[in-house]
Amino acid sequence: MEPQARPHRIAVLALAGLLPFELGIPHRIFGRAKDSAGRPLYEILTCGLAPGPVPTDADFAIHVEHGPELLATADTVVVPASYELGPVHEHGRLTGELAEALAHIRPGTRLVSICTGGYVLAAAGYLDGRRATTHWASADHFQRMFPAVRVDPDVLYTDDGDVLTSAGVAAGIDLCLHIVRRDHGAAVANEVARRTVVPPHRDGGQAQFIERPMPQPQLASTTAARARMLDRLHEPLRLSDLARQEAVSVRTFTRRFREESGVSPGQWILGQRVERARRLLERTELPMEQVAREAGFGTAQSLRKHVQAALGVSPTAYRRTFREAADPPLLPASDGPSVDARSAH
Repeated sequence: MEPQARPHRIAVLALAGLLPFELGIPHRIFGRAKDSAGRPLYEILTCGLAPGPVPTDADFAIHVEHGPELLATADTVVVPASYELGPVHEHGRLTGELAEALAHIRPGTRLVSICTGGYVLAAAGYLDGRRATTHWASADHFQRMFPAVRVDPDVLYTDDGDVLTSAGVAAGIDLCLHIVRRDHGAAVANEVARRTVVPPHRDGGQAQFIERPMPQPQLASTTAARARMLDRLHEPLRLSDLARQEAVSVRTFTRRFREESGVSPGQWILGQRVERARRLLERTELPMEQVAREAGFGTAQSLRKHVQAALGVSPTAYRRTFREAADPPLLPASDGPSVDARSAH
């Protein structure tokens, strides 16, 4: 067995007033990521502004063993939300103690925030000029407080390379799964999601969670349409055909689809085809032309265009990076949406 490289170290910064649920997300998601030999891919440690008890928003405190010096050893720093950010939330500035703690972070360290933890990164200047998000209920305040940040209130998370932010609460799960997927491929992230009993990827953004008037009860769901679309990703999918199968107009179908999924039918189909291509690239040796046909892109040129746009790398580079880590057996070419039971949505 080859010696294992040092796991990627993640330091989670626990601040007073933190939400225990959000504190647990990095430990749960990253802690379940394993390589093909079952070895952990991440080391997750928690620190505070000082070792000792840290009050939460619940009726208990947590005890952390590490002080802020731990941040100097981290490859990734995660800042969960807190309800007691004080001047960070009210005036957009760090306290002296928090500024001293963040000064331990080495240049090049990946920075991640969950929910209103983004206030800390913004107050420290890490988000200036960058796209970021936070809980939808705080988005307007966040933008007023930090005008140099390009706030996107509609997404579940943002990825700006070395700085990533998530929307409220459970969106931290989406972001952490995205990071695992980015670091180690869809197969590893999907296995983590399966063990955590959450979807590997959620459609849409925060818009679907903002309270709106209830839709009329007679309106049918587009769930069945999405299932049919998944079964036929390798075929041309025309909006007019999908609407006709639902016995509604194209306009009505598009509106219902967006209300339920948070994205347009075209965006949803493209996202699903990219995910299908990822699984095929990771888990099969199919030539690129066949991967393109199975994923619904038609040609290798179209596959390259869409994979490059979505993932930032070519299909060949993606396969070279993640194919070796895939331990499941190779799969038959025509297996529909359930390319692998462990990576099925």
